[in-house]
Amino acid sequence: QVQLVESGGGSVQAGGSLTLSCAASRYTYNYCMGWFRQAPGKSREGVATISSGRTSYADSVKGRFTVSKDNAKYTLYLQMNSLKPEDAAMYYCAAVRLVASIPCNFRRNFNYWGQGTQVTVSA
Repeated sequence: QVQLVESGGGSVQAGGSLTLSCAASRYTYNYCMGWFRQAPGKSREGVATISSGRTSYADSVKGRFTVSKDNAKYTLYLQMNSLKPEDAAMYYCAAVRLVASIPCNFRRNFNYWGQGTQVTVSA
């Protein structure tokens, strides 16, 4: 069982930066961790994943967002730069146990979710 708590959301102007944090209740070095987002009226979409030092990103955020982990602090981060109005959404972190034969990507069936943190970007 893993409890996840996001923080760091807020309101910024386009071009600004935010860093989201996701505090886990236990070590997650053997988990596939991900950031997802959902804007009003839209489906949830994957933003970034990380496991064992490997990362993946949605095309829409490549070069602007960076996902990282501090295993000692049980914390996942999402550094967001050059924010655009279309990045505005509720952001969620998620986790699922790593399985050797299954890649860590958005298609994994993440079974642990945080409550979300809101990001607003004004033009």
